[in-house]
Amino acid sequence: MAPSSPLADRLADVRARINAAARNAGRDPASVTLVAVSKFHPASCVQEVLAAGQTVFGENRVQEAAAKFPPLREQNPALRLHLIGGLQTNKAKDAVRIADMIESLDRPALADALARAADSVGRMPELLIEVNTGDEPQKFGVPKEEADSFIRSCQQRFGSSLRGLMCIPPAEQDPAPHFRLLRSMAQTHGLPVLSMGMSADYPVAIAEGATLVRVGTAIFGPRPATA
Repeated sequence: MAPSSPLADRLADVRARINAAARNAGRDPASVTLVAVSKFHPASCVQEVLAAGQTVFGENRVQEAAAKFPPLREQNPALRLHLIGGLQTNKAKDAVRIADMIESLDRPALADALARAADSVGRMPELLIEVNTGDEPQKFGVPKEEADSFIRSCQQRFGSSLRGLMCIPPAEQDPAPHFRLLRSMAQTHGLPVLSMGMSADYPVAIAEGATLVRVGTAIFGPRPATA
């Protein structure tokens, strides 16, 4: 058994809460995957959480992920990296090269860039479409009224690489209606993966059907002051 550490203890607490939320919702806890969001935290912290058994991580910035994760992956082949932040088209090739899943596909120009990158690199990560369920102008994500047509076009283009949907509800609103909307969209299009819920609301997300929950602060603590 790996030695205990503050990060390992917080990870264990989050896992226990995920399991309890799943059971309370009548779900198998194994149907929910924890994405440990390590953005702005050093590789040494990721290594601690890896040592405690966590294998799926999320990063916002392609450049940071590209510097941090390849050495970790060499020593931990089971590690999976999700890119969860808004993605610039000029970063698509690097993203396709390093990510196992890109959770932030949200516009035709990015779909074009990812398709070109996949042809060049020779691999395509799994993809999620980010939906702006609150239609917030400052946020990434395809607008609600455009989501269905964009999902259909991406299904035709990417086939089984398109796995599901992601959202980040407005901070000041009850997240449950946003999670229900995303679940309904995913069901309509036959998509199995729902990435929704973060440190403040992942139990609600699990009750509404999340299959991925993205938890950072509750595991790693506040982001470093230099971030």
